[in-house]
Amino acid sequence: MTSTAVSVSGLTKCFGARTAVDNLDLELPCGVVAGFVGPNGAGKTTTMAMLLGLVRPTAGTGAVLGGSITTPAAYLQRVGALLESPAFYASLSGAENLRVFATVAGQSIGAIPELLDMVGLGGRGDDRYRGYSRGMKQRLGIAAALLGDPELLILDEPANGLDPQGVQDMRSLIGRLAGTGRTVLVSSHDLSEVEQVCDWLVLIDTGRSLYQGPTRALLDGASAGLAVVPERARDLSVLRDLLVADGHHVVLHDDRLVVQASSTGIRDVAASVNRAAFAAEMVLVELSPLRTTLEDSYLAMVHGAGR
Repeated sequence: MTSTAVSVSGLTKCFGARTAVDNLDLELPCGVVAGFVGPNGAGKTTTMAMLLGLVRPTAGTGAVLGGSITTPAAYLQRVGALLESPAFYASLSGAENLRVFATVAGQSIGAIPELLDMVGLGGRGDDRYRGYSRGMKQRLGIAAALLGDPELLILDEPANGLDPQGVQDMRSLIGRLAGTGRTVLVSSHDLSEVEQVCDWLVLIDTGRSLYQGPTRALLDGASAGLAVVPERARDLSVLRDLLVADGHHVVLHDDRLVVQASSTGIRDVAASVNRAAFAAEMVLVELSPLRTTLEDSYLAMVHGAGR
């Protein structure tokens, strides 16, 4: 059994003169919940469609669950997907829709009650689909994608258009899926949501890869610095001059100083700042790391790539 769920090299898709996916390399380990991150138009949906055999690549090679993307029929029975908005029969109930999908695909209907419970529709499976909220429709779509107990689950913007409660419900659902052992690839342009549920990241922009790897490694590898606030506001400029004289890079932001520090050296910088303040008989009311967000890291990469 392969340890890599998805592996592509040089994947490219052009629509006329427009390049939607540009020489993309991708390695997705088995068992991760991976966030496929990029703004609208970055190439996320096109990439997923190529992995599912819905769009033919212009160039590149790849494999999904060990099967070549040139013959997707060899692996699609082991893949579940939700791309765009789910399409169901409005006059049927949620459970009836799932039974239709399972029957057409030659899958067992026995797991449907359990799947409805898993996606939070256990008490609403007999309700007509036409009465479902957008969030319920998205969750039913995920239940349909899980019908064949897939090894790989591909979800394209599952929280798109949901209200705050729906977004929270979707986040919880993806978190539950993370404990099932399957590989999940979920695309999103909402960086804060991805940061909370995904342990692996694939960051792209204009069809090109910016980063691939563990979420924690990306966030730990960057630091926004150290926030420093003295008790007396008049000490701000004095403390800044002292820290600059000690070799620190310091920026004054309103009522605080921001001292540059890497994530690995932040303890040493904090100790140095504390000693300097103590020697100058200043009391610090704040000395804390400024957490780098996924959005900070992503934007830094985009700007570094010259966008």
